[in-house]
Amino acid sequence: MSIGPVDDLYREVILDHHKRPRGQQRLDDYDVQAEGKNPACGDEVTLQLKFDGDRIDGVGVLARGCAISTSSGSMLAEIVDGLSITEARAVAAAFKEVLHGETFPTEIDLGDLEALAGVQKFPVRIKCAVLPWVTLLDAILAHKQGSEPDPVSTEGVADGDERMSVTVEEVKR
Repeated sequence: MSIGPVDDLYREVILDHHKRPRGQQRLDDYDVQAEGKNPACGDEVTLQLKFDGDRIDGVGVLARGCAISTSSGSMLAEIVDGLSITEARAVAAAFKEVLHGETFPTEIDLGDLEALAGVQKFPVRIKCAVLPWVTLLDAILAHKQGSEPDPVSTEGVADGDERMSVTVEEVKR
């Protein structure tokens, strides 16, 4: 039973990011480092960001875990490098909304993240896909506050949490 050419393409995109993750290096010089864990699946991510003013000028994503989590981290590294903090937050918000059943935004480029949209059919895997993005938002929040981020866990982050409460509309303001 074939799952269809589009599903096959998405599967290949995910496997490519899992086997050859982008941004999988430690940065020699970074402004903030955040740690994230998904205890339900055993995923872990260390995210390092370098900023140039309000722009992300370097991303290191050291992801360990399932294909969904490592692929999401790889996609994050490709997408957010060079974006402003507001733009990066908008991508994270849009991706979160897609994983919760919203349609893909036309005004925000989510890159290869479209390949992960099917994760919404498997609620337990949403935490795998969102882990790098929760960690990103935590790192950005800590950087803006001038503090060190505490390790984040997908078990302790709900939609009402400050780190994930960002919406596309809020970022557009």
